[in-house]
Amino acid sequence: MGHPAVIRASRPLEEVTVRVAGPSALTAPAAGHLRALGATLAPRTPGAHTGPAVFEATGAPGAATAYTAWADVLPAADAVDEPTVQAATGMMQVHGRRDGRPRGLAVDYAATCASVLTVQGLLAALLGRARGGAHPTHVTTGADRAALLTLGQYLAAANAPEAEAVPLAPGGPPFTARCGTRFELEALDPAPWARFWRELGAPEEAVRTGWQPFQFRYATACAPIPEALHRAARAVPWARVQQAAATSGAEVCPLHAPAALPGTTARTAPWSLTPRPADQAPPATGTAAHAALPLSGLTVLEAGRRIQAPLAAHLLRQLGAEVLRIEPPGGDPLRGMPPCCEDISARWLALNRGKKAVQIDIKSPVGRAELRELVSGADVFLHNWAPGKAEQLGLDADRLAAVNPGLVYAYTSGWAGRLPDAPMGTDFMVQARMGIGALARPADEPPAPSLMTLIDVLGGLLGAEAVVAGLLLRERGGSGVRVESSLLGAAEALTAPALHRAAAGGELRRPAGFRRPLPTADGWIAPADDSASAAGARAARWTAMTSEQALSALRADGLAATAVTTDLAALPQDRRLGGALTRDPHGSLVVPTPWRFV
Repeated sequence: MGHPAVIRASRPLEEVTVRVAGPSALTAPAAGHLRALGATLAPRTPGAHTGPAVFEATGAPGAATAYTAWADVLPAADAVDEPTVQAATGMMQVHGRRDGRPRGLAVDYAATCASVLTVQGLLAALLGRARGGAHPTHVTTGADRAALLTLGQYLAAANAPEAEAVPLAPGGPPFTARCGTRFELEALDPAPWARFWRELGAPEEAVRTGWQPFQFRYATACAPIPEALHRAARAVPWARVQQAAATSGAEVCPLHAPAALPGTTARTAPWSLTPRPADQAPPATGTAAHAALPLSGLTVLEAGRRIQAPLAAHLLRQLGAEVLRIEPPGGDPLRGMPPCCEDISARWLALNRGKKAVQIDIKSPVGRAELRELVSGADVFLHNWAPGKAEQLGLDADRLAAVNPGLVYAYTSGWAGRLPDAPMGTDFMVQARMGIGALARPADEPPAPSLMTLIDVLGGLLGAEAVVAGLLLRERGGSGVRVESSLLGAAEALTAPALHRAAAGGELRRPAGFRRPLPTADGWIAPADDSASAAGARAARWTAMTSEQALSALRADGLAATAVTTDLAALPQDRRLGGALTRDPHGSLVVPTPWRFV
């Protein structure tokens, strides 16, 4: 470890100045994270409202520059802002599966994810400089790269040789009680699901056939649940729904209006970084490799399941770290989740490609001893276990610090312990509780959480950002770090712009028809936000034209738009991507890495 500037820093970007320029949609979220990490932000460059965002960092760890554009893979004409990126990458199609047609997200999801990836890249470049060696100092990303990353599982599944296990058809929660209360339901096993619906008097056939599409909604972004279940919910008052959940072991959560949690401020970071006491022994660390990727030589142990922690570790691997997955005896059951490529789940590969794995029974003393031995030589331990499980097993941060004082211990949680009486910490329950359902759709549509895993994926991105920040803090401060990120933090990052807009006197929800694609004779087109009003005024004209003809007409008038991708299986051949989507040795589709380092 080079320790070029051991300052006992409490935040990784202390004594770092970052000069920011570029469009606010690509700079504002990143700027907030940089401030939370301790950076001093120089005034924005006057008049820099177009072109890529630029972040120039100088200070104690060294110097690095990050660039973020709307289009880094796509042609510039097809990715000029949030809706055009959503349309071209297939995000509108995935988000719209519940409704049977493409639909734009009314939140700036691609830009938010791109901002997190920008900060990750900048932190990683500074970490590479601090560790020594010939690491790159310039990193580029794009909102289009970010969008493709968030869609990685859906794209892999759509391009696998096998069919989906369930039909991709419209439908899904939320459910509505007799009094009009709209609510999300969560059950991770079939038994609580069945007990809940039986309590409400639902037909047995509907209970049986509804489980599989409900279970797979995390993977498919749709859930064609039998109408009989919706009727059963509408037949009873909300109090009866709550009683059925309490009796069955399922959980329900009404759709809340977007609001900041009590005690939350605009400066609340989506993660926490806690360095260990300075009198600890110097941390163990991997050798600073002379390689192109800044985390080369570092080792990450990942004990994660589903999306959040595995995606965080996947990003750390793409930054150069060696990742070792801790899997239960028999292996991760999601390895066989259909559709498969050579008997391995395409979705699983999208999150875990290139990782090594070892099977350990952490419930046994022998298994826990084996894990502690691995921890002694690791740089990061990352997990997303249920609250209290690490402490119960004796694998919490304090006890593992006794094994390795320099460990970056990372916990990607649901609620970060900040919400009393919180529902289960899963994507759709967090969306319901935090008002994402209202913000994801314009004001003329009823609130409904997206069935695209918005919060799990953004939570994974934030988890990786926090780990890289923790590694830089360790490098600069000389001690181990405890890191925690959460799905709650992801939800707050996504709702913050709307809450700030409302606090300034604007509308909380976007206006009627916001980011609604326009039909053409052979598909759909999505105008840029600035061009939407003019394009929408001539909507009837486009139905008589092909999408290509409509785009030519719009661009001739100085308006920006792109064709909406509606067939994910055809996206690898889309001329706009120019071969950016590749295949791994199993034949599974691979999206481009989020960054380019030079």
